[in-house]
Amino acid sequence: MALERKEYVIAPTGPNYSRAVKAGNTLYISGCTARGTDTQGKSMMEQLEVTLNRLVSIAAEEGVGPGNFAKLTCFVTSMADYKADPQQMEALFAKYFEGQYPANSLVEITALAEPGLDVEIEAVVILE
Repeated sequence: MALERKEYVIAPTGPNYSRAVKAGNTLYISGCTARGTDTQGKSMMEQLEVTLNRLVSIAAEEGVGPGNFAKLTCFVTSMADYKADPQQMEALFAKYFEGQYPANSLVEITALAEPGLDVEIEAVVILE
């Protein structure tokens, strides 16, 4: 099976990786952040909204919706900040996944690739 490397305007990449790799009917999306937006350096929830929007927009470009997300892995620099407003966090996931929630892992890390980034999410999407 040939792998297809994908790039998307909505979520630019760095110099040494592809935004996503398509293998058969599966799309593996590398970690998305709010990098390059006006929310970089702002609250974690603002960054979360931009990041979720980027992920769902990538899936839409591939012709699928939120229900096709099989797995997320969320990396955050502060579990306390991420969970500080659970209602807002839950509302964002409800907005972007419309109740069709993927499996989701949450991992606290010390830092992300650039200053001012506090949340990064990678995803696996089934293309049907």
